[in-house]
Amino acid sequence: MSNFSRRQAISLGAVGAAGVAAAMAGKKAQAQSEPLSQPEVNPDGRFAGKVVLITGATSGIGEATARAFAAEGATVHFCGRRQELGQQVAQSIVDAGGKATYQPADVRNEGEVKAFVDGCVDRYGTIDVAFNNAGIVNPQAVPLAEQSLEDFENVLKTNVTGYFLSMKYEIPHLLKNEPWGKYGAKGVIVNNASVSGHIGFPGISPYSSSKHAVIGMTKCAALEYGGQGIRINSISPGAVNTPMRRQAYENQGLSPNEPLPAPPNIVNRANTPEEMADIVMLLASTDVSYLLGTDIDVTTGMLTGLLTV
Repeated sequence: MSNFSRRQAISLGAVGAAGVAAAMAGKKAQAQSEPLSQPEVNPDGRFAGKVVLITGATSGIGEATARAFAAEGATVHFCGRRQELGQQVAQSIVDAGGKATYQPADVRNEGEVKAFVDGCVDRYGTIDVAFNNAGIVNPQAVPLAEQSLEDFENVLKTNVTGYFLSMKYEIPHLLKNEPWGKYGAKGVIVNNASVSGHIGFPGISPYSSSKHAVIGMTKCAALEYGGQGIRINSISPGAVNTPMRRQAYENQGLSPNEPLPAPPNIVNRANTPEEMADIVMLLASTDVSYLLGTDIDVTTGMLTGLLTV
């Protein structure tokens, strides 16, 4: 493995497991949440008049994205399993002059996903942009044969079935929209994948399997609905400073504060949730109307560097 040690590879496994902001269940993960500030709200911003649906936005990337869209004038409707946090996030956006509502939903439950998506349309009349982000990582970083079936199935049900159900119920509403923007898109879906959807890391086979599936599902759906005006793409974060990243490091027996192992010349820092929100908004904008079925590497060179060592 070139100049990398086994410990560095394991550390990168923790990094790869942290590419998604999740509605992490459990008091330990909740205690690690750090509040994000609300950017100044511009009611006439670039997403004014648009309705944005987000799954898993009680913390991390989802929360940052909800706040960013609201700051640009969008109306945001989001879900998550942690009701107290969800209500706090929504209220803080509203207090700053933005528009946001929270609806409890578990993406593993088909009825709750449908109710969440339909609830957005019932309240606001439409959905223009959907960011499917809710996800979890396997609780123990152990080799495949030591993974429990329960943990494996729970990760796939959240990260794969949850994305399938979200798109299943989002797409019919998007198809009803009138084309908007300079190239006439009816709507945009962005799915949150991971660097772990491209390569493997030790100890996280359930998570890596799920993120490979997200990228494949994104490509298929993009081809099926792109001709009907729905742009579907995904992003692959690497190390992002979220509660999930900190949890993943602790699962590996590592300190969340230790420097990232990295090949030469790669930026040796964790990205911020706000940086991930920026790329989601770019994909939702009319500025990249030509992107369809594409997964965007937002790992600050991590994925490129790993493939060269």
